[in-house]
Amino acid sequence: MAGEHQHTHAVSVNADRRLLTAALSLIVAYMAGEVVVGVVASSLALLSDAAHMLTDAASIVLALIAMRLAARPPRGSFTYGLRRVEILSAQANGLTLLLLAVWLGYEAVRRLIEPPPVAGGLVLGTALVGIVVNLVATWLIGRANRTSLNIRGAYQHILTDLFAFVATAVAGAVMLFTGFDRADGIATLVVVALMAKAGIGLLRDSARIFLEAAPAGTDTGALGERLAGCDGVAEVHDLHLWTITSGEPALSAHVLVRPGYDCHRVRREMERLLREEYQVDHSTLQVDHQPAAAAPAAEPYCERSHGPVHRPAR
Repeated sequence: MAGEHQHTHAVSVNADRRLLTAALSLIVAYMAGEVVVGVVASSLALLSDAAHMLTDAASIVLALIAMRLAARPPRGSFTYGLRRVEILSAQANGLTLLLLAVWLGYEAVRRLIEPPPVAGGLVLGTALVGIVVNLVATWLIGRANRTSLNIRGAYQHILTDLFAFVATAVAGAVMLFTGFDRADGIATLVVVALMAKAGIGLLRDSARIFLEAAPAGTDTGALGERLAGCDGVAEVHDLHLWTITSGEPALSAHVLVRPGYDCHRVRREMERLLREEYQVDHSTLQVDHQPAAAAPAAEPYCERSHGPVHRPAR
């Protein structure tokens, strides 16, 4: 019904943009210095941390671009607008993390076999500064809207960096006080494991959105039964639940209402249930009256129903 649905997708663009830009500036400045120190100290752990910070910076840049594109209104053939640009950037970010993890993992194993001399003091000092930088960046992005897959990914990456710098600082201390140069390669492998975990998570979450799977943790069968249990509902079929972009689930379904019931009242009740219990603001419900002659166990209303049919429990 026109006028009954008022969909709002306001993004706190200005506030989030300032927070992300501040974190980006901090990360890029430190990353440049870390590359120089990593080369001078011959530390793969520092260079791997810098590579990870590069992906952090890239994810923030992509998030900023996606936020700007997502704010554009739907037009032409893009009926949802460009909200899924952030999911594309999340996939690119996850793939980059995995590729870097493979390269750094190879280099780390090679250095474990033949460890080069590493300046442990430089590694320790740089890693301690990195911990402070990542604490500040984590605090900045933690204040942004983390319902966005991009912002959440950037937050997780910087948090991963924080743990990686702790591992690098420990390796630097070990090399400084014991001369055990293989600690650099071991710390790199810790960073690699964290990068791989973050990359796989981003690819998995973004793939679920592209494949139009239901939001993680939502039992679509239970949701269908809940809708079918609404007063006056005879049957729910062609139920589809997917995610337009981060934090924007959508649902469509064909609903049959028993004779004598107000189909508009039933639809409003189902929309209220979806909003309040499942946080689904985008719902398109095709509501029809069940033919008076139809028996409770009759065949589905649609000859080619897409998915299971949900009926009230008897």
